[in-house]
Amino acid sequence: MSFIFQLIKLKIMRVYINILLAVVIFNFISCQRGENLEEKIIEEEQISFYFGADLSYVNEMEDCGAKYKNNTGIVEDPYKIFADAGTNLVRVRLWHSPTWTNYSNLNDVEKSITRAKSKGMKVLLDFHYSDTWADPSKQLIPKAWENQTDITILGKLLYNYTLNTLSNLKSKGLSPDIVQIGNEINAMILQGENLVWPINWTRNAFLINKGIKAVRDFSKNVEVMLHIAQPENGLWWFKDATQNGITDFDWIGLSYYPIWSDYTLSDVAIPLKTLINTYKKRLMIVETAYPFTLDNTDSANNILDSNALIASFPATQQGQLDYLNTLKNKIEEAGGEGLIYWEPAWVSTNCSTLWGEGSHWDNATLFDHNNQATLGMSFYNSSKD
Repeated sequence: MSFIFQLIKLKIMRVYINILLAVVIFNFISCQRGENLEEKIIEEEQISFYFGADLSYVNEMEDCGAKYKNNTGIVEDPYKIFADAGTNLVRVRLWHSPTWTNYSNLNDVEKSITRAKSKGMKVLLDFHYSDTWADPSKQLIPKAWENQTDITILGKLLYNYTLNTLSNLKSKGLSPDIVQIGNEINAMILQGENLVWPINWTRNAFLINKGIKAVRDFSKNVEVMLHIAQPENGLWWFKDATQNGITDFDWIGLSYYPIWSDYTLSDVAIPLKTLINTYKKRLMIVETAYPFTLDNTDSANNILDSNALIASFPATQQGQLDYLNTLKNKIEEAGGEGLIYWEPAWVSTNCSTLWGEGSHWDNATLFDHNNQATLGMSFYNSSKD
């Protein structure tokens, strides 16, 4: 009797083992299929060219009363207007702890990324590493870090801030697709009021690499971009950066405004191609713009005036569109993969900037002075081809 029970027990154990083995094999196959499916989805989502818009000002403009109209004159959510036109990438700037504005802080950025993702657009997050505008003439260290002279500690602060910010966004389902380590970092990052030249590359490379490492530690799927103002500056900057150990990045980002560049629209492909071929990185123009008029609708002076005009590209809506299409062709000719229009929604309102009331960009947005989408907005339609 005991023998029979043992035999039955043994058979039950064999059945159990077979079932367990079947479950393991099924899960393994399912996992493999899941990974293949995920890879297939990622493959299908590959974008051959980024048609981007920096929409950092939108939340503020709407709070100031701005209403945006599509090309038929219907008031719509500006993010919908851009998405419907074909925009596939939204760039958003982030300041560390601005006290002079309620915008471009983390809360505002979360709102912007939420809006972009809800319309199916990818996101480029632009860390300025400052409490205010960072650009070639100013790389002002955040006030919270200004008394820190120990480069090791400063690097840790930058690393932790970058990683914690990204982790915070991820916890809310708001991870960006590309992260920009600094904004127009022609000069050394994290400086005082007066820029120090020449660049101390030991310090600069250490800090930039800390930012890059934070992104890499956060996710292998988020790409890293380094951003320089004007192609001619990209030529020397990336040479010096590479020689000093800054190599682990995916994208070369450039601002290109013909009014301030050594390269004309007709020959700008030359430096772009040189950068791509030399460093084997992807390249995108992350800031550009062109006026659709020279009229100024408010008391804030327009930055892009008649001096910004290019022969055969008048300050008209058609001229604006032609400029964008021509620049896109030049970028593609060089092997580049994207163009982002800087602040195409910075329309005129009764609110003030640091420099005056209204907008300094109202003649160079992608909305006319009645806030209706200009012909230039149709530039994004090419992403649907």
